[in-house]
Amino acid sequence: MGLLTRSSLGFVLMVLMQSRTVAFTFMLSTSVTHGGITRYAILNATLQACKEQALQQGKEFVEPKTLTEESLVAACSSPDLVKGFKRTISKIRNRNAWVDIYRVFNAEYHFDDESFLKGRDLITNGMSIVKASVKQQNYETAREKLGEILHTLQDFYSHSNWIELGNMRPYSNLIKPNSKIENIADSETCRSCVGNDCTNNILENIITEKKLTSGYFAIFSSSKPKGKCSHGGFLDRTKDTDPKGGINKDSTTSEHGNLHNQAAGIAIAASTELLEDIRAAIGDSEFLRLMGFTQKSVLCFVIDTTSSMSDDIAEVKRVTASIIDRKLGSVNQPSEYILVPFNDPDFGPLTRTTDPNTFKSKVNALTASGGGDIPELCLTGLQLALTGSPPQSEIFVFTDANAKDTWLKSTVLALIERTKSSLNFMLTNALSARRRRSGERPHTDQSNFIQLSNPLNKIYHDLAQASGGQAIEVTKETLSQATSIIGNTIAASLVTVLQAVRNPAKAETFSFLVDSSLQDLTIYITGNSLFYNITNPSGASQSSDQTSGDVGIIQTVDNFQTVHPNIADVAGVWLISMNSEEPYTIEAFGKSPIDFLFDFVELSDNYQSYAVLNSRPAADGNLTLIVSMVGGDTVRPTEVALIGASNSNAYNGTLKEVAFGMYLATFDSVPAGGFFVRVTGMNTSRASNGLFQRQSSIQLQTSSIKVTAQAPESLEPGKTLTLPFTVTTTGSGGNFSISVSNDRNLTVIKLPSSLTLEDQGSANGTITLPVPGNTPSGSEITVTIEAAAPGGKDFNYAVLRLAVAAPVTDITPPVCEVVSINANCLGNCSLSSWELLVNMSDSSGVGIQSVTIRQGVGSLNTSSVLDQGVNITMAFYTASCCFPQVELVMVDAEGNVGLCYKSLVNNGAQHHPVLPTFMWLNLGIILYQFMQL
Repeated sequence: MGLLTRSSLGFVLMVLMQSRTVAFTFMLSTSVTHGGITRYAILNATLQACKEQALQQGKEFVEPKTLTEESLVAACSSPDLVKGFKRTISKIRNRNAWVDIYRVFNAEYHFDDESFLKGRDLITNGMSIVKASVKQQNYETAREKLGEILHTLQDFYSHSNWIELGNMRPYSNLIKPNSKIENIADSETCRSCVGNDCTNNILENIITEKKLTSGYFAIFSSSKPKGKCSHGGFLDRTKDTDPKGGINKDSTTSEHGNLHNQAAGIAIAASTELLEDIRAAIGDSEFLRLMGFTQKSVLCFVIDTTSSMSDDIAEVKRVTASIIDRKLGSVNQPSEYILVPFNDPDFGPLTRTTDPNTFKSKVNALTASGGGDIPELCLTGLQLALTGSPPQSEIFVFTDANAKDTWLKSTVLALIERTKSSLNFMLTNALSARRRRSGERPHTDQSNFIQLSNPLNKIYHDLAQASGGQAIEVTKETLSQATSIIGNTIAASLVTVLQAVRNPAKAETFSFLVDSSLQDLTIYITGNSLFYNITNPSGASQSSDQTSGDVGIIQTVDNFQTVHPNIADVAGVWLISMNSEEPYTIEAFGKSPIDFLFDFVELSDNYQSYAVLNSRPAADGNLTLIVSMVGGDTVRPTEVALIGASNSNAYNGTLKEVAFGMYLATFDSVPAGGFFVRVTGMNTSRASNGLFQRQSSIQLQTSSIKVTAQAPESLEPGKTLTLPFTVTTTGSGGNFSISVSNDRNLTVIKLPSSLTLEDQGSANGTITLPVPGNTPSGSEITVTIEAAAPGGKDFNYAVLRLAVAAPVTDITPPVCEVVSINANCLGNCSLSSWELLVNMSDSSGVGIQSVTIRQGVGSLNTSSVLDQGVNITMAFYTASCCFPQVELVMVDAEGNVGLCYKSLVNNGAQHHPVLPTFMWLNLGIILYQFMQL
């Protein structure tokens, strides 16, 4: 099994020539970038996981001729999965880029200053966190850490002299904590460059003795140890101190830029090797989940379980059974199920499963009890759901009570903006018997004059509008009609073409473009006393008082209406003319493979890298977005605009392609208040040629406040976190209130309740948070730090995911020993078989946690025995002689990976502590020669 297949090798060569993307930098150039290296390594490792999984399941697998996210998803499973896959790749590569802004002065993150041991520890400790986080199903934390350590690993090949020493393979010791980093230079390493030529500035004895060195780097100082190499480049001041020059290979124009392509090639191989180790430790199924490859849609319920909720819980049970039974085995079957109950004073726990029957049983086990006073801990349950669900989830909340924990409103808003998830509230407290002061019957008239609004529900309406969801006020008798919304929104390929909120109401005509790729167009309109007229692209119109007409079917459930067009071809411009006097929301969506992903980012001062914001962007008129298109290389944006949530005013950005399928959109002015992001573009594919329009569903906002805080590498169970933060304002000063919350209900033992800022000033604070000693390694704690301006006119936040990791004491991989081989492989291979018996052991004595087949087609049985106090795993493998090779993956409790390889060709078993997929490929030479053509 090789690092690159023949078809994928051609792809990487094409990418290196055509992807004029950035950073081993960031802006478009002829160099290979961190983002490109990361993307290709993920594509290749995921390809291998898909192929091996198909092989083990006895399925045929056809490799795509050109390896892209779309082609790989189509070859492995369903095209509906591509958005989740692209979102994950963006997450990992964005976190990779983050290192160059927030860890730029930490030498070990870049293998600068000969910090090889510290750099290796960062990588191996990070790998342990990734594996432990996946074990606890905390995939977002695992993805962030993966992006960070891939950056450090990739920098080794650009910043050290590994390539200059003639090495054409990855340095596998960098991902093995039990291996030594050997032969580090202990003397002078460089001479000054001659003129502009730095190609031969490393001393001859360093090369001949295979001494390992890297360049020194500093922005504010020119000092470095005597005789040591500098990193080089225009930011590095040490390059002007003897020996002058540099040795980095970050781009083709760097001091050692002639070796850039070789360094990039080996960095791809090394990144894939690291991913393969993680894949071996967690298994193919979990690896594909880590890559977002199996995330189609998520069914997430947040349910009030107090005494008055018996009818509502019964409806949730009915809806759960209906959705699971109806979608089971279909392309729209949810890939994950999440349940968060809340009561008072209890909430949770969060249940997350991929098994629909497990989810059914958890929901069916819910009972209504307790509660006491009327308000309940709804927002606390929502906080847990938002931090525990995948990004862009649809979350459904069932309650008949107003919120007791209203102080969490800003926290929930912050999590909505960071996760881009939608909240849909099923509210049965509008006129329910429990809430009424008199004994009148609930009003269930289905006309357009329904008045169900409960003022106590305003917080739910605000959160629904901010997230692009719905706040549906119904009676307990009509709840079953409203739950049809859940089935409509459980699909991976849903896209939004229009989202609008008018509060206060105003008469207005909304237009939106539907392209030919969009199917199952659906329009939601929420509000009281709704009056509107809809016109389809053919010119047919229908008013809101017509339940059936030339445009479609209008279904009404209390304050919520659904419009289903009755024509098959919905492409063209649609109009909705609203004439209502009460607040309303409009959402138009459908299913399409074309969509976009976006994040607010801040650029480094030299525009060589970027970091995704974990807060609202600044309200100074300058805003930058990274936009990634979904749908293939025929889909290109022509305009990215910010659309005012209250008035539809459009602010267009300047658009520039910066990477493969990625674009930078910059704005010099932004709407006041809330806004949406809208992308219009062109699809040039034969199947769906023409213009398209997509819009974000969540509302976004800027702020004149900035909250800055950086999470530590990890938290140790039983220790106390001390987290400094800074609050800055570009507006007026004063007394800014500070609040901190977390999703684990941990008590903050130190927190300033306020900070005093001068005009355009800043102030520092510190929070202290204890981590319980029984917190499992791999857990995550999401902390939200909020700062509000005097009078509450403005607020901002920093959302941090903190990884909890216990110290790793076992760093030795398992080993195997052949006990016996029996083979009778003469004649027709399909009529004969061979057998292998091996003993596997772990140095810690705990034993092997899992044994799987990595390469080979056969059957595997294992059993455990105790031999002189050591747990031994006996593995018995049988296969047809047509498949004479096998590679067994051994994983211990700490996630250390050992490989046991056997081939009848050489008739000997081998233990491979390093993945053997890189021994054959001289990728650096191939890339170097290709780039010279």
